[in-house]
Amino acid sequence: MKHAAAALLVLATLAGCASRMEATALDPADPTPPRRMVTQGRAQQVVVENLTRCANTFPEMNLRATPVGRITATDGTVITVPAETALQKGLGPLSSDLYSECSRTTPRNTAEVSADNVPVVDVDRDGEVITGFIVADNYFELYVNGKLVAVDNTPYTPFNSSIVKFRVKRPYTLAFMVVDWEEHLGLGMEAFPIPRNARTANYYPGDGGLIARFSDGTVTDASWKAQTFYIAPLVDPREVVEKGHVHDTGGIGGRVHPFARKPTCEDKCFAVHYPMPANWPSPRFNDLHWPRAWEFTDEEIGVTALPAYTRYPELFAGARWIWSYNLVLDNVVIARKTVR
Repeated sequence: MKHAAAALLVLATLAGCASRMEATALDPADPTPPRRMVTQGRAQQVVVENLTRCANTFPEMNLRATPVGRITATDGTVITVPAETALQKGLGPLSSDLYSECSRTTPRNTAEVSADNVPVVDVDRDGEVITGFIVADNYFELYVNGKLVAVDNTPYTPFNSSIVKFRVKRPYTLAFMVVDWEEHLGLGMEAFPIPRNARTANYYPGDGGLIARFSDGTVTDASWKAQTFYIAPLVDPREVVEKGHVHDTGGIGGRVHPFARKPTCEDKCFAVHYPMPANWPSPRFNDLHWPRAWEFTDEEIGVTALPAYTRYPELFAGARWIWSYNLVLDNVVIARKTVR
């Protein structure tokens, strides 16, 4: 296999051509940590005004736009923010709704939930059919053994939850990309609607989260790996310290609300990005050097009154909310687990 030599070749290519290309993958088997890319301020270009398509709306609905932009790092690399997604590209099957105000799918409890009409995606035709229940804050893509089996149909708000079905043989690898969306593209901040009179409401560093439970007993917990690829808002990019493959923000302070810092740098805030490996969904991808996932409580995630989740405790029994280390600053996270 091509290890250090391949990594050096990729880095040299990036250095020479970065001004006209997106962030590019490094050799996934190389233990050398990937380089960082630094941006400051807003995205220079908005390429999509709103990815959300909500069929049914009502006045009190928390319906917010889902924009996509591009920003240029200090090394000339052009980066899509908050992330380059399958939804924007029109790839993969859209998720089926467990709870969605947009489709008016709002079962009152677990007894009213049915997965009968959820299509089964074949990964292995002679495998076991597995049903999964997923809540992501805000957007998820789920790959099984490298095959895209579900793309979140509501990338930001209103907050939804999903049902997936796939047929696979053990061992198999689950790989999620999860995105905490933002209105202020490139800054890692949203325009928080409540309270509207707060000084920091219009520049609010949101937080993420992922919880999932599958019918074969697999649940999200600290046994998963979780790596972050977009960290913001930062007063200074040096607030992120690489320790091997750990992108450490422990020196900043709190990593969950309400303890997390709310910086006043606004449009002058920095972000640190890392190139996403091209084959991160593959079961052959080497995540040995990645940090483990961190577990969070319902209170830390802020979902104690979220009907898309709280109405169905039986469907998520035993699962834990997970993310990378910093729930607030880490905006794009890949979480992986191999099920034996």
